[in-house]
Amino acid sequence: MNSEIEIRECTTFDVLSECVGLQREVFALPEIEISPVRHLIVTVNAGGFVLGAFCGQELVGFVLSVPAFLRGQQAFYSHMTAVKATFQSGGIGGRLKWAQREKAISLGVKFVKWTFEPWKARNAYFNLEKLGAIVSEYQPNFYGIDYTTASTGGVPIGLASDRLFAEWHLENEKVVALSRGELFEDARTHEAEIAVTPDWAALVAGDTAAAIEEQKRLKAEFEPAFERGLVGGGFRRDKESPAYLMFPK
Repeated sequence: MNSEIEIRECTTFDVLSECVGLQREVFALPEIEISPVRHLIVTVNAGGFVLGAFCGQELVGFVLSVPAFLRGQQAFYSHMTAVKATFQSGGIGGRLKWAQREKAISLGVKFVKWTFEPWKARNAYFNLEKLGAIVSEYQPNFYGIDYTTASTGGVPIGLASDRLFAEWHLENEKVVALSRGELFEDARTHEAEIAVTPDWAALVAGDTAAAIEEQKRLKAEFEPAFERGLVGGGFRRDKESPAYLMFPK
């Protein structure tokens, strides 16, 4: 299926409107939280870009890159990446991100940033080990109420929308190796580990109080680690004890 997918820019009103529809399908957010087509059009005309994954003429995924100025340099803020449910786990998300890297570099940009949920091991592994991003910033309750996980059966359970910022240095040694499909072995020894639950969805469904405590624990471990000058530079994928690997900056 992956070989049938073509990555190309989304520039027309009709295709950008399809991106809005895909948001509704993939993220299941309230309408007020959906980025409207006007936002996408403004982003494209302000120097950003939207890349779409197409199976024939069907839009099955996209990544939105918002122009930014971060840490004294031009950058892109990768606001969202969405892949249609029936096309997930087929490598499309990875293809979109690598195409995003190529496009950013062609525009003279070498840094991309985005957020993800700290407790989701699969996302952490993808960002840190498949793409080569690092993490050095933890933002508590970044979006306020997190509609995708804040209730079960309509009953609020008080989950905060804490986020880690993925920092993607596009010409970093690890990133370059991964972009070529090469293995990368980090010769450094990590100084600390921050463990995450192997199955966040099951924890939320089975014990919401424990999920809230897990959020609190992660915040209590990440924030002092970053204050000590450590960064999350790797992730150990393990069915029993997945963990962020923390290295000196």
